Order: sequence, then structure tokens, then C-alpha cells
Amino acid sequence: METTGIIILAAGASKRLGTPKQQLPFQNKSLLQNVVHTASQSGATPTVVVLGAFATQVKQQLISEMVHTVVNPHWPTGMGGSIKTGLQYLLQLSPQISNALLLLCDQPFITTSLLEEMFTLKNTTGKPMVACTYGNTIGTPALFHKSIFPQLLSLTGQEGAKKILLQHPEQVATIDFPQGAIDIDTSGDYEQLLTKV
Repeated sequence: METTGIIILAAGASKRLGTPKQQLPFQNKSLLQNVVHTASQSGATPTVVVLGAFATQVKQQLISEMVHTVVNPHWPTGMGGSIKTGLQYLLQLSPQISNALLLLCDQPFITTSLLEEMFTLKNTTGKPMVACTYGNTIGTPALFHKSIFPQLLSLTGQEGAKKILLQHPEQVATIDFPQGAIDIDTSGDYEQLLTKV
């Protein structure tokens, strides 16, 4: 039986926003709690939240959530280190895990049904990676079979998982997720988000 763990990346400093995006309110929860709840309803477990900037205050929001938190001490160097930190911790918690699902805390329109669709697509296509397409790009949420873990663990600096998706397009099944293009990097993005609800 395949098992899937979840890694939520929430380590960034939100420099362009000027306030921790993890804590922005959205639909009566913070952006981070929003994605944590979606993840927990997908049935995948365990869930690891990777923290970095503002780790102490962000962790406070997660006290009552069924998640594990880990701090990436090198978070300023970029996403690569956070993916590596999250996956290493996930493998400590659950060494036999078959897949890892990568989520960002600033894509507010991720739904449980989207995640379930990704799990199904992975099973039906047999491909080791499933990712979402939006705009002219491919990216998170992204699901990786354990055969890809060594590549994820070798990411460094600013390199995200997109690098691996683009290197092996024939191994990736994709789902169209137009709302994936909506992420929160600036206060303008956030204001726009609030008008969409």
C-alpha cells in the first residue's frame, strides 16, 4: 500500500510583503492554517511544516494542528534547503513513505479534491511525478515518488522542485490548476485575493 506524506513550505521571510505571509488572514484562518487543513483532509500523513523566518510566532498558530514542524536553519539561502529539510524530517518520521506531496503556504486555492485528483492521477499513469500547470508554467502542488527523493535531497539554494519537473518532463503527469497562479508575494496580491473571496 502506497503511503504519502506532505511537506508544506512556510520558511520564507515574505520580504516583498513586509509581514509574515504565513499569518495573513484568509477565510477566518491564516494562509498557513488554510493549507494545513486542506492537507489534513486529504488523508495523507504525516504532514511536515518547514519553518524558517518568524518560526516561533508561526509555530504558535500550529499548536492545535496535527502537524510536525521542523525549522530550516538555512532558510535565507532559498527553497532548496527547505525542501531538503522537510523531506529529511518526513523520512525520519516515516521511513517507509512511498510519496511526498509538496505544498506552498501561499497558494490559497488548493483544495482537498485537487490533492485527491493528484493521487489518483499518479496511480493511473504510474508516473513518478504529478504537478500542476498554470499560466505557462508547471509547479506546486507537486507529488513525488520516492524514486525521485535523491534528486529532491540534492537541491540547493534557490533551486526548487520545478527544476526536477522540467528536467524530466516525460516522467511528469500534469493537472490543470489555473488558480495555482494566484500566490501572495506582495500586499497588492493579498488585496486582490480578498476581492476574489
